Amino acid sequence: MRHFLEFEKPIAELEGKIEELRRTTDAGGIDVADEVGKLRDKAEALLRQTYAKLSPWQKTLVARHPERPKALDYVRTLIAEWTPLAGDRAFADDAAVVAGLGRFRGHAVAVLGTEKGRDTEGRVKHNFGMARPEGYRKARRIMEMAGRFGLPILSFVDTAGAFPGIEAEARGQAEAIARSIEAGLDAPVPFVATIIGEGGSGGAIALAAADRVLMLEHAVYSVISPEGCASILWRDAAQAATAAEALRLTAEDLRKLNLVDTVVPEPLGGAHREPERMVEAVGDRIWSCLEPLLLLDGATLRARRREKFLEMGRAGVM
Repeated sequence: MRHFLEFEKPIAELEGKIEELRRTTDAGGIDVADEVGKLRDKAEALLRQTYAKLSPWQKTLVARHPERPKALDYVRTLIAEWTPLAGDRAFADDAAVVAGLGRFRGHAVAVLGTEKGRDTEGRVKHNFGMARPEGYRKARRIMEMAGRFGLPILSFVDTAGAFPGIEAEARGQAEAIARSIEAGLDAPVPFVATIIGEGGSGGAIALAAADRVLMLEHAVYSVISPEGCASILWRDAAQAATAAEALRLTAEDLRKLNLVDTVVPEPLGGAHREPERMVEAVGDRIWSCLEPLLLLDGATLRARRREKFLEMGRAGVM
């Protein structure tokens, strides 16, 4: 059974009727092909109309869709000879950050991702994609290793933010995030990051201080979640839709602000409707960004990357 979001209820009703008619055909041999075709056309038109005018809050809900492809879905499809690596060599392994080595389009690469998990067991195991300090220290370790061995870095970001628990703060959450960002900016190798779902605050940019930042059409990327922003500004999380509007967190907004480099179109109805097609499309876009970066030396990559992020800061205060 497909999971439908609140604003998709009219679409769900039409697709439910289509399924009922199909069952009727299977059970009694009645030919309802014409009626099914009409309903399918109507459902597609409604889907197209709905997704053409999504609000920032609705895009946030799509970015969080439980059936949306997760980081490991991209890794398993796009990365050959995948070898996972674990641990920060200091405290523990954090399953919210997945890391490893493999081959992308024939090139050896280092891979990072924030993994939310697909079912209840997976979500608990991966802490819903909210990393602790050891997760960011693992990311830093992998990025530094990639620099030593000349491996391009690919990252897949999907997190509501870093884990806010007391134990994470006690183990140096802010410092770990800052060091991970520093490692990304300092890596002497090509670095391509993709925001595949939620890009939440420092927990996201810790894995996205890259030469090229891609963002899926219905992904979101923001300094804080809409609910968190609403709780601070209005003392009411129910104002999340208003906060989402003000945060300018959509791919369209962020591309206009030059905070992301490329917006990757999603299949009609979102990535969760055609996950295999979405993963392949992301792979093609990553390669189109990575290929020219492979021609640049480490010093040039670092200088350009640092200037890119410094320019964001300059633009923000102008």
